[in-house]
Amino acid sequence: MNSKLPNTPVSIFSVMSAMARENNALNLSQGFPNFDIDPELHELVSSAMRRGDNQYAPMPGLLRLREQISKKVFNSSGRKYDPESEITVTAGATQAIYTAITALVHPGDEVLIFAPAYDCYQPAIELQGAKAVAVQLQAPEYRINWELVHKHITSKTRMIVVNTPHNPSGTLMSKSDMRELARIALAHDLWVLSDEVYEHIVFDGQTHYSAAAFEGLASRSIITASFGKTFHTTGWKMGYCLAPKALMEEFRKVHQYLVFSVNHPMQQALATYLEEPSRYTSLGAFYQKKRDLFLKGLEGTNFKVIPSGGTYFQMVDYSEVSRQYDVDFARFLTEEFGLAAIPTSVFNLEKKNDFMLRFCFAKTEQTLEQAAEIIQKIQPQLA
Repeated sequence: MNSKLPNTPVSIFSVMSAMARENNALNLSQGFPNFDIDPELHELVSSAMRRGDNQYAPMPGLLRLREQISKKVFNSSGRKYDPESEITVTAGATQAIYTAITALVHPGDEVLIFAPAYDCYQPAIELQGAKAVAVQLQAPEYRINWELVHKHITSKTRMIVVNTPHNPSGTLMSKSDMRELARIALAHDLWVLSDEVYEHIVFDGQTHYSAAAFEGLASRSIITASFGKTFHTTGWKMGYCLAPKALMEEFRKVHQYLVFSVNHPMQQALATYLEEPSRYTSLGAFYQKKRDLFLKGLEGTNFKVIPSGGTYFQMVDYSEVSRQYDVDFARFLTEEFGLAAIPTSVFNLEKKNDFMLRFCFAKTEQTLEQAAEIIQKIQPQLA
């Protein structure tokens, strides 16, 4: 078979989750909560089903939901997106990302991504006959070197993909980062795909700067977001996309033939649930408690951290515990200690090993306390 993605392996998330099951390990690898959703949200979906909202929703999404999204975005960024023409409800953020890339990227184009990069970007780019060009971020801060970005831009560059708050590092792009991104996009006539799925999960008084908040950036950006990440419902695969009308028209041309529309009763539920802003504005404090509990479990060990600034992931430097390649060390932790994490070299340029693992702390207190007990037992293996 002549594969379209000959160099794309099985996702590391699938690999580590399978390994966790096989070894009955605590799974702090794949990014999903192990606690239940708000019972009220559950009831809203059930009510919509009983009411009969079980057939196709409108192609761009339920208007009532798009109106609530527009209000939410305006309150957070100050930009008004037209619910009719500039917002589309999607089957999760990954579908939105794939659709945006398919709509705007052509064969022979180049797309800049920042490594470590979430693993859905590159395959989506390559399936369009385009080339993903990775700009490596340096551990442990994972800040963007804009001089290096300039060096990677060519006459073929068509798009830049950014992710803030950033998975896996938890780093946030600053206001100056966003302004520089806007300058580059304008100077080189580039589209920007801004992956903002962790938009509401920000810690320590920091600010999430959306592409929507910057005039020159918003006009050439497609923004993707996730209800699954926001409301602990990753299995629902519900997200949304924001873009100026002209870009959204191109997005919808692909969207309508990829999924057409997405889950109707869940859209009804989310439209009602979003009417109370505290349900998402309180997320930072909610997850910061979990982050801090996880960090407490690392105290007194040889693992080193810079506290995550956002997302529900924490990067951990294990270089004073082991000099193994991170994939091997992650396997060792899972098989020998019963704790699964994600090795981050798989997201890096040329599989660069920074001796960093990514742990998900979107877990119950009991799970995080169990993880801490395991971590405290891990002794340096430097020989």
